[in-house]
Amino acid sequence: MNDLRKDVARHLAIDEAAAGQRVDNFLLRVLKGVPKSHIYRILRSGEVRVNRRRVRPDARLAAGDDVRVPPVRTATEDRGRQRGPSRPLALPILYEDDALIAIDKPAGLAVHGGSGLAFGAIEQLRAARPQAPFLELAHRLDRDTSGVLLVAKKRAALLALHRSFRESGIDKRYLVLVAGRWRDALRKVELPLAKFVTGAGERRVRIEREGGKMARTVFRRRRVWGEAAPPMSLLEAELHTGRTHQIRVHLAHLGFPLAGDDKYGDFAWNKALAKQGLKRMFLHAWRLSLPHPTEPRRLDFESPLPADLASFLAALDAGAIRDAAA
Repeated sequence: MNDLRKDVARHLAIDEAAAGQRVDNFLLRVLKGVPKSHIYRILRSGEVRVNRRRVRPDARLAAGDDVRVPPVRTATEDRGRQRGPSRPLALPILYEDDALIAIDKPAGLAVHGGSGLAFGAIEQLRAARPQAPFLELAHRLDRDTSGVLLVAKKRAALLALHRSFRESGIDKRYLVLVAGRWRDALRKVELPLAKFVTGAGERRVRIEREGGKMARTVFRRRRVWGEAAPPMSLLEAELHTGRTHQIRVHLAHLGFPLAGDDKYGDFAWNKALAKQGLKRMFLHAWRLSLPHPTEPRRLDFESPLPADLASFLAALDAGAIRDAAA
């Protein structure tokens, strides 16, 4: 499939390895170097056909399908577009076997390209492993969230991982720093969430008791710095559901804004924190425990707290950050 030429439409036969993939994900993989926005344009225009029919980007492919791919341009031919790096970024690997890879994703790296970004974590991984027949994200993390990210290396593993996430078979723990003195050793939160679009066209999430989807988070208190102004608390957040921005919205609603959160947090406090050394959101996917997708055993992954977050906590311990008030 790597001999696609820019001036000739091609017909690609779907084999068992590609069966079940979304059309857009399939094209993103076979058309390396083609901007993501261009791939979605040729899908919208009907230039991509599956069995001679137009398809939506989320249509699933089946073994034996015929996919028509029109002439395309590579990213290097599109002047002014953001290009991928000349060398793939070496992503820290926590664990790898024949079925999956556990990546220690750094903050600031999107999990996939889009919204002006040519390369995300999955594109970086595919660029570093051009011979890999299958690499797909099993779940997602926000761009500014660091920590454990799973990538499936087989279709069967991907489906099993998705099933585990759906059926709450995966134990997901995050570390978060919030404003305020958290008093409960353990607190269970059940509040429904709904997505909406702001007047400026930005996608957000809010508590919506009528029509929202139930979201469940369990918070455990780890540390409290009562002498800081304002007081701060380090919490462990256990997700029982995986709604968009779930932890952030739950905390904001409870009156404990997440440090550095630029969507739902305390913006003036965030500015003060940045001057004290915390220049990003304090949300870290610390631990993931799950059944192996293809073997009868359990896997446990932990991502150490990144240096920037650990340094900020050390400064709190040392009493160096006593006044972070807005």
